[in-house]
Amino acid sequence: MKKHLILVGLILLKFIIQYQLISPIYDLHRDEFLHLDQANHLAWGYLSVPPLTSWLSYLIKILGNSVFWIKFFPALFGALTILVVWKTIEELKGGLFALIFGTSCVIFSVLFRLNTLYQPNSFDVLSWTLIYYFIIRYLNSGHHKWLYFIAVAFALGFLNKYNIAFLIVGLIPAIIAVPERKVLFNSKFYYSILIAFLIILPNLIWQYMNNFPVLYHFKELAETQLINVNRWSFIRSQFLFFFGTFPVIGFGLYALLCYPAFRKYRLFLLSFFITIGVFLFLKAKDYYAIGIYPIYFAFGAVYISTLLENKAERILKPLLIALPLVFFIPVYLLTFPNKSPQYIANHPEKYRKIGMLTWEDGKDHQLPQDFADMLGWRELAQKVDDIYGKIPNPQNTLVLCDNYGQAGAINYYSKRGIRAVTFNADYINWFDFSHEFRNLIRIKNSWENQSEMNETAPYFVQSIRSDSITNEYAREYGTVIFTFIHAKININQRVKNEVEQEQRQHLLPVK
Repeated sequence: MKKHLILVGLILLKFIIQYQLISPIYDLHRDEFLHLDQANHLAWGYLSVPPLTSWLSYLIKILGNSVFWIKFFPALFGALTILVVWKTIEELKGGLFALIFGTSCVIFSVLFRLNTLYQPNSFDVLSWTLIYYFIIRYLNSGHHKWLYFIAVAFALGFLNKYNIAFLIVGLIPAIIAVPERKVLFNSKFYYSILIAFLIILPNLIWQYMNNFPVLYHFKELAETQLINVNRWSFIRSQFLFFFGTFPVIGFGLYALLCYPAFRKYRLFLLSFFITIGVFLFLKAKDYYAIGIYPIYFAFGAVYISTLLENKAERILKPLLIALPLVFFIPVYLLTFPNKSPQYIANHPEKYRKIGMLTWEDGKDHQLPQDFADMLGWRELAQKVDDIYGKIPNPQNTLVLCDNYGQAGAINYYSKRGIRAVTFNADYINWFDFSHEFRNLIRIKNSWENQSEMNETAPYFVQSIRSDSITNEYAREYGTVIFTFIHAKININQRVKNEVEQEQRQHLLPVK
């Protein structure tokens, strides 16, 4: 009973803190808008992610689409990750100290930051942790049901984010290298693979029917973002993710090598280094690897607890339990959007030292990229709403944006029910030509708007440079809103042609 109350208390603490991490100055994040808009276009796949996030978005939509529910689900997945780590420590025969210490290391970590955003990453970490936990249960019991649980956890993880494939890449060679390889000769192992395959099959069929856009997405990612990834920065980030508590992971890895009670789990030692090695080789983004770590806190906490069994050493236990919280305080002060943009811009050195001002373009900016991606969206939506309301017959107006953040933000914050689109990301498949467009509101990125008036104005009776985003800290600062009224040409056909051209470029079937 005491253990259960402590666990419930830790989970409640997780939720309470989670909702206090973002200042109300900030809007939702660019990526959150795209995921929320998928609720209006349910499918078995998308250009950017597999379908599970869209199902959650649909549930959020039913619940009212409020910020509370948008933030609830990533917080829930973080809380479930904590629960799985707790259960893992119990399975490893850890006592109360190990339970509290191990879960505290996970709670007061990068998971707080990861769980602030409605993205697939929170469920991704949960999936990794669940699979590792089920493997431990299988190794301890030999019961075949755990193979099926592993299959379902992998399939759901795959339908959430393809990143889960790296877990398998690291796991299979590790299994082959240890005595537990005998599972490969068990027919139930292949039945479990079949179960996983059947669950993910609809998504695979969708990928096939759409010419595997995931491959185009990975190629584009490698050319535009991963090329700027520095391997040393990747390694440095792994330590910062679990600032102050990373040595616990080191103890866990050491225990897997030397502690006799963990001998049967040695495949986790090999899997850790293989998976990290693959991420380094591919120059992956640093947060792709976060899912690896929670389970190793369980190993580390249990092993450390065995080193503190005599009376003289027991006094260290309260200090160690307090350690994650103490080290989390400076992390809280720096890595969360709880300071105003002005404050961050006026105190850049402390953020620059830990690499937070470096964006995916490899350059330093005023704010961390994630923070800048949470500004300017309400302003954009409000201004587009105002412009939309002044246009004659606004229902015949196409709102065309340059990127998915702009389109998604307008669709989320608009009070007029505007359905903006863009040639970017999944929106390329979401154009609705069911009625004829006569007007155009064009949102252009600041660095691409110079020629818009000259290129588009001749096709309309009236052309206006209506407004722009004025928040200098926003990534969208300077984005311009153009208004074009009474088309002289068939807008629908012209836009259809551009949509088809973009679909061909992405190797998508032309709708």
